[in-house]
Amino acid sequence: MSVASDAVVIGAGHNGLVAAILLAKAGWSVTVLERNGEPGGAVRTEEVTVPGFKHDLFAMSLNAFIGSSFFAEHKDELFAHGLALSTSAKPFGSIFPDGTFVGVSTRAEETLTSVGAVSASDAESWRRLAARFRAYAPHLFATLATPMPSAAAALAVLGGVRALGLKWPLDLTRLAAQSSREFVEEHFERPELHALVASWGMHLDFAPDLPGGALFAFLNAFLFAEHGLAIGRGGARTVIDALVSMLRAHGGRIVTGADAERIVVERGRAASVVARGERYEASRAVIANLTPAGLFSRLLDGVDLPADFRRSVARYRFGPGTLVIHLALDDLPPWRAGEAVGEFSYVHIGPYLEDMGLAYQQAIAGLLPAEPMLVVGQPTAVDPTRAPEGKHVLWVMVRVVPARIAGDAAGEIDARNWEKAKEPYADRAIGILERYAPGLRDRILGRFVMSPADLERSNPNLIGDGLGGSHHPMQNFFMRPFPGWSRYRTPIEGLYMCGASTWPGAGTGAGSGYLLGKELTRPTLAARARRFFLARSAAA
Repeated sequence: MSVASDAVVIGAGHNGLVAAILLAKAGWSVTVLERNGEPGGAVRTEEVTVPGFKHDLFAMSLNAFIGSSFFAEHKDELFAHGLALSTSAKPFGSIFPDGTFVGVSTRAEETLTSVGAVSASDAESWRRLAARFRAYAPHLFATLATPMPSAAAALAVLGGVRALGLKWPLDLTRLAAQSSREFVEEHFERPELHALVASWGMHLDFAPDLPGGALFAFLNAFLFAEHGLAIGRGGARTVIDALVSMLRAHGGRIVTGADAERIVVERGRAASVVARGERYEASRAVIANLTPAGLFSRLLDGVDLPADFRRSVARYRFGPGTLVIHLALDDLPPWRAGEAVGEFSYVHIGPYLEDMGLAYQQAIAGLLPAEPMLVVGQPTAVDPTRAPEGKHVLWVMVRVVPARIAGDAAGEIDARNWEKAKEPYADRAIGILERYAPGLRDRILGRFVMSPADLERSNPNLIGDGLGGSHHPMQNFFMRPFPGWSRYRTPIEGLYMCGASTWPGAGTGAGSGYLLGKELTRPTLAARARRFFLARSAAA
């Protein structure tokens, strides 16, 4: 049996859904295939600990989504289809072994007071950087929201030059090349401020001393400071539910439980996708919301591809892994630094640059870090609907850990596979958290741990780092996923890639799905010429 559509999309993550929506709105017939029992990809909300406690299994922050071009163009429709958001005015902070806490608020004076309690000169530096961010943001995000490379990207940079002067592209290049350590030590005196900003690099795969980390640390720290943290009311899946509803309203079809087995190539063109024994014909495009390995090594095994392209696929790199702990709590953590810490959406426990750098090096060496960095998410501080009244959920991202275990830096865990190591290693992470929130264990009602192996099993795109691949400069911008192939095309006619492995990378911004959808629905030169002459004729 076969099903015919103009386009077949493999993977119902948010990028695949956004691409499908844009095609459907342009009049294409679209079928989306999803291997799991429900759409969502890395944006999923489930009750995995105790009934009534809703946990975002992977992504929690929706800032990138509400800052995206897709949201700007379709927000009214998204809200009409059920999108619901909650926003925190206290997005993040860092806590330190001596009980010091530095919190960042959208209310600038509150942030300056918190920073100033550590260092008056650093508070002034924060004020200057915040002003720089506000000046840069329109031009920087305009550049990051364009295909790479493209005339649109060049025009966005040129717009920045007109507004900010010739120093702007140099500053942008410097930010993209600097390590986060170089950036924070250039602007701040105190190690607490270094850690506060550089922690954001560790959300990706930028240890403090790696080139390229400065841009992400600067962007995230001051973007959250400016706009707060947006999460989905009732869970991040509100985004997926709204996208699915939109797609169906425009005639799109989603087939769940349909694990793609292979892409059929006929006369050099992607013609169809075979999933669960059925053939899904694609007359115009096949879009794969997959990593390069998942696409070219699994679904196109045996298909003739250029040798240099095959080598690029084999060399595609993933960063060190992530372990995620979901906790159902009787109450918020009893933070030693004070109850006010419980008002912040993210609490970073690095604690300092040296600790983050050491944890990264240990993970790269295959060792379970003795002291990993913890990103502690407190979503019920913003959205109480995620738990029964008076109760809370905690989301703990342990960064970074090895995808494959060669040993334990602390010499305590003998297991060499994640099936056996994940619970004892989660105990280590909870032990670290207990130092900052003594008595936390007594408040735990339920626990669910996801190792790097679990993440990959639940979603084959979450290999290793769970980010769709390393974001180091050699594999980013116009070189993502490979040099010469950053515009979503592949060597096979009619086959396109989107998702975190393609520009602009990981996150919930739906950038690749949006840019690809726009590219595929852009009128041809002939159609634009015809429209021009028709308009001229009508005017005459």
